[in-house]
Amino acid sequence: MLNPNLSINPVQLARYLFFVAVSVLLIFGVGTLLRINQNPDQKVMYLVYAILFLGDAVLMFMCGLFVAKQKRVYWFAVVLLSLNIVLSITDQFGVVDFLFLWFNLIILGILIFAREGFLSHETNS
Repeated sequence: MLNPNLSINPVQLARYLFFVAVSVLLIFGVGTLLRINQNPDQKVMYLVYAILFLGDAVLMFMCGLFVAKQKRVYWFAVVLLSLNIVLSITDQFGVVDFLFLWFNLIILGILIFAREGFLSHETNS
């Protein structure tokens, strides 16, 4: 039976959501790489998108690992999520973009509303 007194730690929740985002970005990045040979005229575009997906996955992974440990990483995560939100609106906007937009908004909301919890865990390592 579920414990009704179970509290959700926003720091851990944000970290897990970063890792879920990493998984999705890796799937999109690898999927985009696999589509390169389907349309040779768009090979460069697929390669650029794959690099952007995989690069974003690496940055989100680093944010998930260190967001509660260093103030710089916290602020970098806020900027990265904000950039993801803006870029998902400026591109062709579809269902996947809408879901990714809301997912980034949720993580950003957690970071902003629970800011004290992230910044109070800072270490000097």
